[in-house]
Amino acid sequence: MKNVQDILKLARTKKATDVHLAAGSPVLFRIERELVPVTKETLSPQLTKELSYSLLDERQIAEFEDTLDFDFMGTDEDRNRYRINVSFNDGSVGAVIRLLPSEPLPLEQLRLPELVHRLTQARKGLILITGSTSQGKTTTMTGMIDVINRQYRKHVVTIEDPIEYVHTNKNSIIRQREVGKDTKSFGRGLRAALRQDPDVIAIGEMRDYDTIKTALTAAETGVLVLSTLHIISIDKIIERLLSYAPDGSDGHMRALMAEALLGVIHQELLPTTNGGKRVACETLMATDAVRNIMRKRGTFHLRNMITTGQRFGMQSMKTSLDQLHEEGVINDSVYDSVLQNYR
Repeated sequence: MKNVQDILKLARTKKATDVHLAAGSPVLFRIERELVPVTKETLSPQLTKELSYSLLDERQIAEFEDTLDFDFMGTDEDRNRYRINVSFNDGSVGAVIRLLPSEPLPLEQLRLPELVHRLTQARKGLILITGSTSQGKTTTMTGMIDVINRQYRKHVVTIEDPIEYVHTNKNSIIRQREVGKDTKSFGRGLRAALRQDPDVIAIGEMRDYDTIKTALTAAETGVLVLSTLHIISIDKIIERLLSYAPDGSDGHMRALMAEALLGVIHQELLPTTNGGKRVACETLMATDAVRNIMRKRGTFHLRNMITTGQRFGMQSMKTSLDQLHEEGVINDSVYDSVLQNYR
């Protein structure tokens, strides 16, 4: 395979989530969490560069050679969408290509807890979708926006880097802004969004103090804010947010979070027994008890809140895994490997 389009077509046929092009390695597909070689021969540095550069136009090549890293969205002749990163690796050019659905997946297809659907009805507050890399956080956030788009008359502003799913206006109007193309940064895009009469603001990722503080303030004062955050478990949420804060601002950040937070959806994207994928998730609702914990230091108590908070719509990861396991959706190995992180 010496043509990127042929590689991408094969990747979709194999239901791969990512394609890796690296010098000295065969073409690799990520299938059910594993990197699988799909060529016998390894790629030479020259061929890897040619394949990677075939994804770029002349302007993008010039920018990449100046910055040494380049992220962008691409499409093929069938209008399939890809999130692409091109980089230098030990002097050689390589690429990682994430395969994306052509349109948002309806939230109903993701089979998430009822609390997730209920949170889309909120008028203000912060909803966080959390998890490690490649756990479907953006897919869930997009599905929630799609519910709002279909069921309510709202003005939704998204700030993304890059835009992964394209929304079509239905009952709502959705303005999608891409960092680097439509706005200089998440922080600037968020501040501008607050002047655009928003009902909902979706932020691709909480990744700096300015964005986090502005998002929390917006959520507290009357806007529904959705965002994603990279953490390994819900009980690490405060520590993660505080890691961005300047010294001495811990108390202020905790107070803002306690007032603004509506709920947290924490995800694990798991391979199923039939070769597909399903999300296992735990959910946290910001009850008075949860807010009190967030104002103080003992956030390890959040796991107890989840376990005992079923009447509020909360669900532990063990409950989600138990259900998937009992239905035969995931096997013993997957069940055990994920559960050990939540004991």
